[in-house]
Amino acid sequence: MAEPETVVLAGATGDLGQRIGLALVARGARVRAILRPSTPRDVRDRLTAQGMAPVDSAFDATSLTQICTGAGCVVSALNGLEDVILGQQGALLDAAVAAGVPRFVPSDFSLDYTGTRPGQNRNMDLRRAFRARLDAAPIRATSVLNGAFSTVLTQDAPILLPRLRRVLHWGDADQVLNFTAKDDVASYTADAALDADAPRDLRIAGGSVSANGLARIATQLSGTPYRTIRAGGMTRLGTVIRLTRAMAPATGAVFPAWQGMQYLRDMMSGRGALDPLDNDRYGPRDWSDVPAMISGLV
Repeated sequence: MAEPETVVLAGATGDLGQRIGLALVARGARVRAILRPSTPRDVRDRLTAQGMAPVDSAFDATSLTQICTGAGCVVSALNGLEDVILGQQGALLDAAVAAGVPRFVPSDFSLDYTGTRPGQNRNMDLRRAFRARLDAAPIRATSVLNGAFSTVLTQDAPILLPRLRRVLHWGDADQVLNFTAKDDVASYTADAALDADAPRDLRIAGGSVSANGLARIATQLSGTPYRTIRAGGMTRLGTVIRLTRAMAPATGAVFPAWQGMQYLRDMMSGRGALDPLDNDRYGPRDWSDVPAMISGLV
């Protein structure tokens, strides 16, 4: 009987990271969850009870290399700005290479930034910079690209406005947008982490819908007419982003208002669209679709 594969997971205390860890445990993997030495005891106990093995690291080369030794894959679910995406994740990559780990899954989990324009989305630029470093390293890499998390519909950069019975959009109301629930992303990522032949990029979406399509779904679910509202074209959105960033820079925040607008621009311009989709690579699964994502919200 084959030994369970060991997967090193960074970011296990975050929302998505914890879900990935649980999905890996459910598949029989041994999960080493990297924690800061200052991580509270109750967090450690929770991860242990969930089947993960917490291991401490200050993200120094020595401890990270020891943690990575013997692992079949390193998965990063780190969330942050340059010091995290390039700094900490870079240290993790170096350790994985030094330890001879064959596979690395970076913390991309986004729209398809490979088709977007450099300089127009800060967080995607950080992923693009790390991608170049990862592709130059002697390790097999797989990015999971999932469009937007379903929370973007009503929370992070709201598109669906239930109080107004409107669907906000910029540009073309028929531009298809990709959304995926976090549990689905985590489940799929666990499969990819255990797949020795996973390709460089895997594109998934639980639901793909335009603003017009979203209005029709919301109308059907609520029994109340929803209409689209066009805030402007891409040029106007770019102007709003610049003004918002100037007035409220919040440069230390991971997802300030202007960053959400940059994400919307990449989605609604179509440049970050996912095509083709790899939803069926690991067999059929019960994806959370758009009606399920907004059910109870309209």
